[in-house]
Amino acid sequence: MLAILNKEINSFFSSPIGYLVIGIFLVVCGLFLFVFTGDYNILDNGFADVKPFFNLAPWIFIFLIPAITMKSFSEEKRQGTMELLLTRPIGFTQLILGKYFGALILVILAILPSILYVITIHQLGKPAGNFDLGATLGSYLGLIFLAGCYTAIGIFASSFSQNQIISFIIAVFLCFLSFFAFEGLGNLDLFGNTNYGIEYLGISFHYQSISRGVIDTRDIIYFLSFIVLFLKLTQIRLISIQKKS
Repeated sequence: MLAILNKEINSFFSSPIGYLVIGIFLVVCGLFLFVFTGDYNILDNGFADVKPFFNLAPWIFIFLIPAITMKSFSEEKRQGTMELLLTRPIGFTQLILGKYFGALILVILAILPSILYVITIHQLGKPAGNFDLGATLGSYLGLIFLAGCYTAIGIFASSFSQNQIISFIIAVFLCFLSFFAFEGLGNLDLFGNTNYGIEYLGISFHYQSISRGVIDTRDIIYFLSFIVLFLKLTQIRLISIQKKS
């Protein structure tokens, strides 16, 4: 697994892709948080809070993470090295985990510089440091779990086609569906005043829950189960590809 992990990380940073991903994330967040007027602008809110960043990040990640993961297996298929990987004695689990953690580490590296936003808010508060540190730490934990879920979806989507654009579109659709669709269905009142907890199935509910700064084991179990589910689906997909080849 470590060999695959190192290969993935090296492939990101041996080309401009890794630096571009981190740069785009920080620039887009910075523009929405401090330059563009709107609900996400921290300065327009009038109080020291980094919540707009954590509300904005899921939207950016819906496009950013699929762009990172779309080449995971699609590129192997295009180059004809997929069959070689599947026949090596590393096992499906190690192959998938190597690809998964390679992409996730890049996303976490993109998140780390955002601590500058927290430092900025710390200084802008009156008095300095007057902001909810517990909620901020919980939001960062939720953001990492969110990135883990999106990365698992992206790895799964990349196993469907050798065309990276198709893998990207599938991943974006599944990420959007997983985050927003269940909450949207829960708000439609399709079943009268009872929605049978439909929103509990979506990532958004658990992301917002953990972002309050209260670490609930139910949220953690949900995120971990979600990640394991899509990695298992990826394994099933690769096994079916091996049988066909």
